[in-house]
Amino acid sequence: MLSVLLANPVFAETKNHIEQYKLNMTQGATEISAEVYDMHMLMFIICVVIGAGVFIAMFISIYFHRKSRGAKPAHFHENIKVEIAWTVIPFLILIGMAIPARNLLIDMEDASEPDVTVLVTGSQWKWHYKYMGNEVEFYSKMATQQEQIQGKFEKGENYLLEVDRALVIPTGKRVRFLITSDDVIHAWWVPSFAVKQDANPGFINDAWTKVDEPGVYRGQCAELCGKDHGFMPIVVVAKEPAEYEQWIAQQEAIQLKAKEEEQRLLAMNMTLPEAMALGEQVYNANCAACHMPNGEGLPGVFPALKGSQIATTDQAKHISILLNGVTGTAMQAYAKQLSMSELAAVVTFERNAWGNDTGDLVQAKDINSALNGK
Repeated sequence: MLSVLLANPVFAETKNHIEQYKLNMTQGATEISAEVYDMHMLMFIICVVIGAGVFIAMFISIYFHRKSRGAKPAHFHENIKVEIAWTVIPFLILIGMAIPARNLLIDMEDASEPDVTVLVTGSQWKWHYKYMGNEVEFYSKMATQQEQIQGKFEKGENYLLEVDRALVIPTGKRVRFLITSDDVIHAWWVPSFAVKQDANPGFINDAWTKVDEPGVYRGQCAELCGKDHGFMPIVVVAKEPAEYEQWIAQQEAIQLKAKEEEQRLLAMNMTLPEAMALGEQVYNANCAACHMPNGEGLPGVFPALKGSQIATTDQAKHISILLNGVTGTAMQAYAKQLSMSELAAVVTFERNAWGNDTGDLVQAKDINSALNGK
């Protein structure tokens, strides 16, 4: 029944007319998203037909049965046949709408038998992707320039919808997303996939997609998750299976090399100028948004580091906060986000910048010892 209605030329013409003026939701890039779009259009047309029928009948009655035409009001209080009709007909309409909607919802929620599984973790304000069964995981952060956000540069085509590292998935394969959060509630939303799933701390929700055409698909966090909620984009790149497998192999090699490099750096020591230079880069990229470039923070919202007790006295506690975050606050854990050299450098920078001048020089081996509880 649904397929017959969707194939109707009137239905198709209505869809095309609405699409021409971009007044409608996207049709998406997957079979499920196309079905969602068609279901939306079917429900819309049913509602329009019902509404038009009711108003046409009402206006005809008002026009032809008005007092100036000598119409006399009928005097009756009930009509069993009419009451049965306006009860049974809406009931049948609702059943006719509910059955295809139910089937579609079941298909949308069936994430069984995936070919690829990706663990998606939201955090303020970035996404972490981990490919289950492969040694590939990384954070994905917004890549839009601050100068565009501040209005100094012209805004690009994908303003606020571009990232430094995109999630890559294969075409023609069922991809399951296990979605969670490590701080507050987020929502992973890619309109082209008809996927919008809450990321709740302590819980795992799932969703799935199967993209047939290679391409770049963009989305956003769809849950108000804090001050940078609008700066948490999602970019998914769909590649042909062979190209995807090649990408996975490259990423595994890169991450293996990074681990080897980190072990090499553990045996090396940075000078204070080297640590300060690297630390300033890491601070500006990860910390300045909250604690401000001048280290003075935002009074009442984000604490200052300039002259603070944490940054000028207890070095071990300073390192611990950076590694593990602070529960119940926007201060997130950076142990998995930054390398040990970057962590050491940013602690050194924070303890010597803005007049803190502790003279402390933290090395990668100190971070390693803190991570291993030594």
